[in-house]
Amino acid sequence: MNSASRRVQRVYLLLLLGNTLAASFIWGINTLFLLDAGLSNFEAFAANAFFTAGMVIFEIPTGVVADTVGRKASYLLGTITLSATTVLYWLLWFWHAPFVWWAIVSVLLGLGFTFFSGAVEAWLVDALTFSRYTGSLEAVFGRGLVVSGVAMFVGSVLGGVIAQVTNLGVPFVMRAAVLVVLFVFAYIVMKDLGFTPDRSAGPLKATRTVLAQSVEYGLKRPAVRWVILSAPFASGVGFYAFYALQPYLLQLYGDPSAYSIAGLAAAVLSLAQVAGGILAPRLRGMFARRTTTVIGASVLSAVLLVVLGFGSVFGVALVVLVLWGFVFAAAGPVRQAYLNDMIPSKQRATVLSFDSLCGSLGGVFIQPGLGRAADLGGYGASLVLGGIVQLIGIPFLVASRRQRDPADSDGVRAAPSPPDLL
Repeated sequence: MNSASRRVQRVYLLLLLGNTLAASFIWGINTLFLLDAGLSNFEAFAANAFFTAGMVIFEIPTGVVADTVGRKASYLLGTITLSATTVLYWLLWFWHAPFVWWAIVSVLLGLGFTFFSGAVEAWLVDALTFSRYTGSLEAVFGRGLVVSGVAMFVGSVLGGVIAQVTNLGVPFVMRAAVLVVLFVFAYIVMKDLGFTPDRSAGPLKATRTVLAQSVEYGLKRPAVRWVILSAPFASGVGFYAFYALQPYLLQLYGDPSAYSIAGLAAAVLSLAQVAGGILAPRLRGMFARRTTTVIGASVLSAVLLVVLGFGSVFGVALVVLVLWGFVFAAAGPVRQAYLNDMIPSKQRATVLSFDSLCGSLGGVFIQPGLGRAADLGGYGASLVLGGIVQLIGIPFLVASRRQRDPADSDGVRAAPSPPDLL
C-alpha cells in the first residue's frame, strides 16, 4: 500500500471514528429518551420513522450537493446540520413537547444524515482509485467496521453510564459538541481526490440528472436493482430491532431505570461489529461469490431475531444478540464492495444515495408498524415479526445473484462513466 492511499484510509477511519462516537452516545438510550419524554412505543418509533422519512425526502437533493459541489461540502453540511438538530431534540425532551414537534425535528435529523449517505463512501472509493490503491474494498470497509465498532463500544457504554449518573439528555449535548469538532477536522484534512464536481447545471437540472442516473445505473442494471430493492426489508427491520432492544433488554433484566444496561446492548453489538469487520475479508474468501455471503447472512439474521424474540432469559438474549450483530456486521462490507464494484465512479455517490433512500423507505413503514406490534403484543412478539419481514428481502438478493455480474465473483471494478445522460 502506498503512502497516498494509506493517508486516504487514515482520514476515512478518523471520520468514521468521530461520527460513530458522536452517534453512539445516544444509541443505547435513544428509545428510553423518547419514552421518558412522554411518547408511547408507537409514537417513539413513529418519530424514528419521520427521521427515516426525512432521509427519503432529502436523499436526492443532498445527493446533488455531493455530485455537483463536492463530497467534502456534503460532509461538512451534514455535521453542522446534525449538531443543530441534536440540540433541538434535547430541547424537545426538556420541554416534554407534543409529538408533532418530534416529527418535525426528526425529519430535519434525517436531512443531516442524508448529507453523509453515499458521499463519504464515494469519497473514499474515488480517492483510493486516485491514489492507485490495489487492495480489496472488503479489507478497507472491514477496517472501517472495526474502528466504528470500537467507537460504538466506547460511546454507547459512556452514554449509558453518563445518562444513569446525570440524566438522559446529557449524551445528546455531548453528541452535538463532538459533531462541531468533526466539522473543523474535516474542513482541514478532507480533500476531494479523483473526483471533479460538475457545477455547470442548475439545482433543478442537477436533480433531474441525479434521478435519471439513479434509474440508469441503479434500477436499469438488474444486478444492482435487486440489491437495492432488498434494502428496505433489512434496513427497516434493522432500525427497529436496534432501538427496540434497549427497552426489551431492560425488561428481561428487571430494572427499567438501569440505563447502563441499555448502553450495554449497543456495546455488545459494537464488539460483534468489530469481530465482523475483522473476519469479513476472510468470510468473503470462503465463498466463490459475494452474494452467497450476503444471502446466507440475511437468512441467519432473520432466524436469530425470531430466536431473540422468543427468549425470556437476559443472559441468553445477550448471547443471541452478539450472534445477530456479528452476522449483520460481517455481511456489510461484502454487500458494500459488491455494490461499489458495479457502479461507475462518476455516478457512485448518486446510486449509493439511492440505495440509502430505498433502505430508509423500509424504516418509514416498518418501524411504526413493529412499534405498534410492541404496544399490542410486547417487544418479543415484534422482534419475531421483524425476523419474518426481513425474509421478504431474500428473493431480491437471489435475483441479483442470478445475473452473474463479474463483481459477484471477481470483484472487477465498474467501467469508467459514459457521457452524461442529460
